[in-house]
Amino acid sequence: MFESAKQLIDESKKIIIIQAENPDGDSLGSALALEEILGDLGKTVTLYCDVEIPKYLRYITGWDRVAQSFNTNADLAIIVDTTSETLIGKSLALPGVRHFFESHPVLVIDHHMETPSTLSFSHTLIVAKAVSATEVIYNMAVTHGWTINQQAAENMLAGLLSDSLGLTTQNVDEAAYTVAGKLTGLGASTSVIEERRREFMKKSPEILKYKGQLLERIEYYLDGKLAVITIPWEEIQQYSDQYNPSVLVLDEMRLVEGVEIGVAIKTYPDGKLTGKLRSNSPISAQVAGFFGGGGHQYAAGFRVYESIETIIPELLTATDKALKDSKNVTQTS
Repeated sequence: MFESAKQLIDESKKIIIIQAENPDGDSLGSALALEEILGDLGKTVTLYCDVEIPKYLRYITGWDRVAQSFNTNADLAIIVDTTSETLIGKSLALPGVRHFFESHPVLVIDHHMETPSTLSFSHTLIVAKAVSATEVIYNMAVTHGWTINQQAAENMLAGLLSDSLGLTTQNVDEAAYTVAGKLTGLGASTSVIEERRREFMKKSPEILKYKGQLLERIEYYLDGKLAVITIPWEEIQQYSDQYNPSVLVLDEMRLVEGVEIGVAIKTYPDGKLTGKLRSNSPISAQVAGFFGGGGHQYAAGFRVYESIETIIPELLTATDKALKDSKNVTQTS
């Protein structure tokens, strides 16, 4: 399964590792772990993301090496934790970057098996059933006998813990616990990662007050099964540097009685809307896919260029269908 990836890496000296424009703990952990592993293989590695790594992710050691300048001198591009062209759209708009993707080998490492690739350029896709992309990278490294140093192990464990909410999500299986144990044996420490994460997750009194305002603005649809919060650009500007407004309330929205899915929608001045989804039913990827996005069954995202007035009715339609489809699957299984 991993032979094609090994061949591409063996044939390359300079490698750029790319995250989507909505980085999370798994994408960051994946990029940084690969940097360590490939560096030990003698490769020159650069890290790229369309946006600056947000403060709440900076508990993952090495985040400051992720640049917003795209190195088109690389021999190979590796995209981690996404197969969505929409989510790397900013990089594709940079001068020379689309040509780079079309004229160089591209390796994509992902674990979102429910989401088909929308990348329009030729690429080698490594996708496997796993809780996180870091779990896929761990298995690839072990298969080929690559060295996993302590820092790489820590970054992979951070990604695994992030995407599984501390190994508590519905998709966590025996394999995830086994990988977590192996990474611990390589020197990674859950307690060290969690201590740093909690320090970076601390909120100012201003943010706590803002969280209360967001909770008051949540709207409910479909007989309370769908919870939606809309976050305007002015608030994104004011608060995002301290804390991601979506992350502030999504878990609370999902824990409201009767709610099956919570959606946080951010609006931008260029007409862009982004949606972050968290659900109790396995419908997040399907709902996000309606808008060209994707992700996990219980956590996903999308980006569109439509008005909020257009999106809300479409969101209701997509959610209603996904809930009915999920119910039908449950009844027939």
